[in-house]
Amino acid sequence: MRAAVVRTFGGPEAVEVVEAELPEPAARQVRIKVAAAALNPVDAGVRSGAFGGAGKRIGLGWDVAGTVDATGVATAWNVGDEVVALDYGMVKPLGTHAEYVVVDTDAVAKAPASVDAVAAATLPLNALTAVQALDLLELTPGQTLLVTGAAGAVGGFAVQLAAHRGIAVTGLAREADEQLVRSLGAAGFTASGEGSYDAVLDAAVLGEAALARVRDGGAYAGVIPQAQPASVRGVRTAAVEVSADGARLAELVRLVDEGVLTLRVAETFALDDAAKAHARLAEGGVRGRLVLVP
Repeated sequence: MRAAVVRTFGGPEAVEVVEAELPEPAARQVRIKVAAAALNPVDAGVRSGAFGGAGKRIGLGWDVAGTVDATGVATAWNVGDEVVALDYGMVKPLGTHAEYVVVDTDAVAKAPASVDAVAAATLPLNALTAVQALDLLELTPGQTLLVTGAAGAVGGFAVQLAAHRGIAVTGLAREADEQLVRSLGAAGFTASGEGSYDAVLDAAVLGEAALARVRDGGAYAGVIPQAQPASVRGVRTAAVEVSADGARLAELVRLVDEGVLTLRVAETFALDDAAKAHARLAEGGVRGRLVLVP
């Protein structure tokens, strides 16, 4: 099969599409024939060497939508099932930017019925990050939340999920994105980050500047593991380390099919054009996700 990998760190030109051995599922694993796989900023980090692995062949891609193609023992999935999954891991020999991928059975959920595979591929990593970060804040209906980077993928899901829970959400984004952010369910909008809130979900990684917007005794959740600012004024600080969770992913799929969550695709690329997709991501200004289609 073909797979997008890096063998040396660098810019988009470091991405290669190579021939790789077809992976075989072990017990409690399934093999998915990839229909679509999103490209995320974390892939650019892996490509540039931010997570290590020098001297190894490193596969790219965390999100996948496709069809179960083979199963190991002790799995509830069947060949032919249409699914989505999160393939967690920074430094791994193969990722989801490939024609096939093997994942643990408990990382898998049935694919949304209301959207195609390209759109479905934008769900797992970013929506799981958003909902797991939101869980860290422990907010109740009526409380106030500032979401930074509210027009981005994680931030956009966070706005929709929080609004669905009855939380009063204000989105922080560029002025040009106000209409988008409000359409996602934000009751308020700011381009400058003023105000005081019960909590901040810092999808834009503003750090201490975002923490300053939390009221005394409130809560802050970041999206880069172990990179949250130190606690001040009694504010509880934490950062999400996203984890694969098929049951939770199934809940998010249900919210897609109910119209609660909006899936945004910016552009699609053939797998062979993976380097071009990385170059487009590096240009910035992408609203929605770039998606590779084998």
